Amino acid sequence: MEFKYILMDKKDGIATITFHRPEALNALNSEVLEELDKAVELVAADREVRVAIFTGEGKSFISGADINEMDQRRGVDIISYSRRGADVFRKVELLPKPTIAAVNGYAFGGGFEFILCTDIRIANEKAKLRLPEVTLGITPGFNGTQRLPKCVGMCRAKELIFTGRMLTAGEAFNLGILNKVVPADQLMEEVYKMASQIADNSSTAIAMAKAAMTAGESMDIEVGRNIELGYMAACFGTPDQMEGFASFKEKRPAKFR
Repeated sequence: MEFKYILMDKKDGIATITFHRPEALNALNSEVLEELDKAVELVAADREVRVAIFTGEGKSFISGADINEMDQRRGVDIISYSRRGADVFRKVELLPKPTIAAVNGYAFGGGFEFILCTDIRIANEKAKLRLPEVTLGITPGFNGTQRLPKCVGMCRAKELIFTGRMLTAGEAFNLGILNKVVPADQLMEEVYKMASQIADNSSTAIAMAKAAMTAGESMDIEVGRNIELGYMAACFGTPDQMEGFASFKEKRPAKFR
């Protein structure tokens, strides 16, 4: 499938999705969201893909939602736009395959909110993150008000959203938003290194673990414990479980592929 605003590449079980709208610093408009939705569906359906990487072209990861498009909407229309973006982001969050954000530059507004939907976030040292919505007279619209408090705590989230201040990559790392910060020229090397390590493990077990963590995040610990038991038990009897146990007993690396 050909896209206008997204580039897709697949190699060694790793799919790389690159936001490609350089004339707008990769800002999210309706067309980008539709293409992202289709790209995520392709990744989900492709049995060869074991890890998905999201990054941006040029100096921007995603500079935010497209202000020019949003400015033309009112009332129910803007609600539909926001809900559509939030639904696509949720699809990324619930993707049964692990996702990595390779934050190559600006991640403002919707870009910051997108990062919060991914499983692992690695940024280059020049990256900048910001939720500037209140400086524009609006609120975050792609569920940043819901995900950021879970990531950094309510007080920190309120500070970042109420002030709209810029975060350096180092600050975002210290707050727990990013997993790692690396030199700019080493970003994709580090991202692919981690993606390859993940791709070598059991995709079945990772999907189960991710589902358990996602479900347990919003549930009481007692409910979460039972969810974990169910997913753990479901792993037994799968080809990956049998290969994993056999490789352990035979003292050799597992070959899940």
